[in-house]
Amino acid sequence: MRTRKRWTGVIGGLLMGVGIAHAAPPPAEVFFKDPAIVEAVLSPSGRKLAVRSAFDGDRIGLGVLDLSPGGKPLRTAQFKDGDISRVHWVNDDRLVFSVVDFSEGSGRPNGAPGLFAINPDGSQIRQLVRRLGRPILADVRSRNDRQLDWNHRLLTVPRPQPGAVNEEVLIVHFSTDEQRLETPLWLNTRTGRTRSTGVDAPPNTVGWIADSRGELRVALTQREGRRAALWRGPGAQDWQPLYESGLLNAPFGVHAVDDAGQLYVTRTQGAAGETVLSLYDFGARAPAKKPLVIVPGFDFSGSVLNDTAGAALGVRVVTDGETTVWRNATMQALQAQVDERLPGRINSISCRRCAQPDMVALVRSYSDQEPGTYWLYQAQPPDGEANWRPVGRVRNDVKPSEMALMELQRIKARDGRDLPVWITKHATASPLPAVVLVHGGPWVRGNVWGWRGMAQFLASRGYVVIEPEFRGSTGYGHAHFKAGFKQWGRAMQDDVADALRWAQQQGIASGKACIAGASYGGYSTLMGLVKDPELYRCGVAWVAVTDLELLVRGSWWVSDDTSSAARQFTIPEMIGDADKDAALLVANSPVRQAAAIKAPVLLAFGEDDLRVPLAHGERMRKALREAGNEPVWVTYPGEGHGFAVLKNRIDFAQRLEAFLGQHLQP
Repeated sequence: MRTRKRWTGVIGGLLMGVGIAHAAPPPAEVFFKDPAIVEAVLSPSGRKLAVRSAFDGDRIGLGVLDLSPGGKPLRTAQFKDGDISRVHWVNDDRLVFSVVDFSEGSGRPNGAPGLFAINPDGSQIRQLVRRLGRPILADVRSRNDRQLDWNHRLLTVPRPQPGAVNEEVLIVHFSTDEQRLETPLWLNTRTGRTRSTGVDAPPNTVGWIADSRGELRVALTQREGRRAALWRGPGAQDWQPLYESGLLNAPFGVHAVDDAGQLYVTRTQGAAGETVLSLYDFGARAPAKKPLVIVPGFDFSGSVLNDTAGAALGVRVVTDGETTVWRNATMQALQAQVDERLPGRINSISCRRCAQPDMVALVRSYSDQEPGTYWLYQAQPPDGEANWRPVGRVRNDVKPSEMALMELQRIKARDGRDLPVWITKHATASPLPAVVLVHGGPWVRGNVWGWRGMAQFLASRGYVVIEPEFRGSTGYGHAHFKAGFKQWGRAMQDDVADALRWAQQQGIASGKACIAGASYGGYSTLMGLVKDPELYRCGVAWVAVTDLELLVRGSWWVSDDTSSAARQFTIPEMIGDADKDAALLVANSPVRQAAAIKAPVLLAFGEDDLRVPLAHGERMRKALREAGNEPVWVTYPGEGHGFAVLKNRIDFAQRLEAFLGQHLQP
């Protein structure tokens, strides 16, 4: 018992904090502030643990816990003018990381994040790649010789090999034009010296896939609306083509490569076009007909888990939530043990010396009500220590008993299409006033089971939160994704309405509902008020696309980050052609249909957004005004496509709460 107290005390001083009792509902800050533990990563040997956390400060720093007998926690690095991100172990005595700075908003020129190397005790810090924007950190006193320019990024850190100490990482130099062609290099994290990989890059290479040793095996190319993948097997010098296709019709996806030279690919099968994982058959020059992993009802998303010798230990996949299927008996037993200790949660294991007698494992345990706790397992702990030790909670102020439950329902849309819908609500009497929360993208998967700040915030205010995975969303089969092409404001919008009507028919949602969302979700919010005015009492749209003509065609007078290749090759097929589909775009553009919106609207935008420029918001505000429907309007200086400054996140959440409360009266 004393051992447990010592560990909790040491970690607690850095991470655990003190739980705060809140009257219901918890304040907005609980849901939207940065987590106490951002990331935790075991060193290659499993003898040290790197943790990213604010450590009760204002900036995200880096600490290392020495897990050996008598080991102490170390504050490795923490800066006054930057947040540490993307931490990787190079070896047990060297780490690399990048630095970002969103203190003035997500849209201010934050620049490339650079690359830094440091020892666990904070010594021998070296800036390897310059940052762009604010290139100098006040707290870094580092040699400036051999610094690479900002247009270099980390590609991978090779897995340590027996009997060798690795000091190098694999990086790429990328061109600063729109194409961003990539050239790989080896970079020594001690000296800052670079050396050639000895591999000739195929023309127009924009991406690479390497094995665990850093051997470049796949080159991904793109030019003038065409894409290709090329293969370079063990011992080979020349590149062999795997496929060439248009940007939206690749015959398969390249997933990973192992050290034995096996290529893992994803391909579609069945009527729904669900993605499965297969090996590539080099003899047939095609994916193997027999898949390795099938996830019925979902696209394959996950990874094959291998030990340091390359042997497969299991596979980790995402269905409604993450699950791991172990092939190794020792790992199966450990998973069963942790699941028994922490029931009702997803317990995700990462390990070093996996399945060996001296295995070390880090477990992240989380659920829809618990953002996460970290636990350390040592099969052979130091004398006097327990096998299991708590590391800390991801969010100290969240009380799981106050959080809502999240579940995935599969319903039928009006045309019979399968429609996944997420429901987040407290286990209280139904029906409840509803907020239909539409995800952005839109060509992404909206949700995976777990704790979600915005949905939990809204549920804590007395609403049932309905989040449809409308057609066009990924993760549920290629047919579901493809069914969203040229359906902005049309069938995609019908799916959103169908989800609400289903919840009302089931007695989950009452007749009082508002619709809300960001980016594409904000677009859908406004079009929901246009198409289905009887369903919604109000709408909240932030960083929202409002002008389809501006999105599709672009403008000399409005700067954005949409590439010319996207406007030429993918947007015409996925949204609509600026000329051929002009009538379609007008009919489904909120600024052109503003007169049909009678419900109250809250609009919020970042003033420095390049993804959806402020012009979208200004044009929508003007159109609503001219229609006699003055919107509630707020903009945030410095913010881009999302709100990075905590005070802005909280301010928006409070405005959202007040606006919904006014019109839904939960």
